Amino acid sequence: MKNCLVIDLDRCSGCDSCVAACKHENNVDLGIYYSRVNAAGPAGTFPDIEMYWLPSQCQQCENPGCIEVCPTGASYRDEETGVVLVNAEECIGCESCLSGCPYDARMLNPATNVVEKCTLCFQRHADENWTPACVHNCCCGARYFGDLDDPNGPASKAIAEAGADNCHHLADPDGLKPSTVYILSKKTAAWHDAPDVVTRSVQE
Repeated sequence: MKNCLVIDLDRCSGCDSCVAACKHENNVDLGIYYSRVNAAGPAGTFPDIEMYWLPSQCQQCENPGCIEVCPTGASYRDEETGVVLVNAEECIGCESCLSGCPYDARMLNPATNVVEKCTLCFQRHADENWTPACVHNCCCGARYFGDLDDPNGPASKAIAEAGADNCHHLADPDGLKPSTVYILSKKTAAWHDAPDVVTRSVQE
């Protein structure tokens, strides 16, 4: 089972609805973000300028570095759903997992001394139609969720419709194999995930 997000950047408007929905659904404290929306660009030379919005959150890696470096086992993968989670009772706030995640997807909550992250709204996983809040509330219809091992699921269908040439992952220098798939067609922009192209959103 490989539950993850598929995000269509051709449709994403950078409106931050996903960020707001995430914070509301998960009661996320001020200053803590499970999800962000970054600007990729502008890049190029006038008049050939390209730019798109690149949402980022836990990438649900196949080989999570966060789990490997966690000294207490607080970072773990749920056996039933395959989702990478944090056990708040076992987390000691050492921030080792932050160093094991190259995607800036985890934050230490100073009020609780516990690391927090996107869980794909795991609290909803028992629902028949489990859907993360960011997917449900995306006003552009840019987000899909499901098991990539299920060819009939919405996530798999979105990938198949987009075509392999238009599907991308964030850079993976450490062999973590991030699962989140980003759809971006060449008609919109060239795919970039380099630090000199991607800039942090105004959320900070």
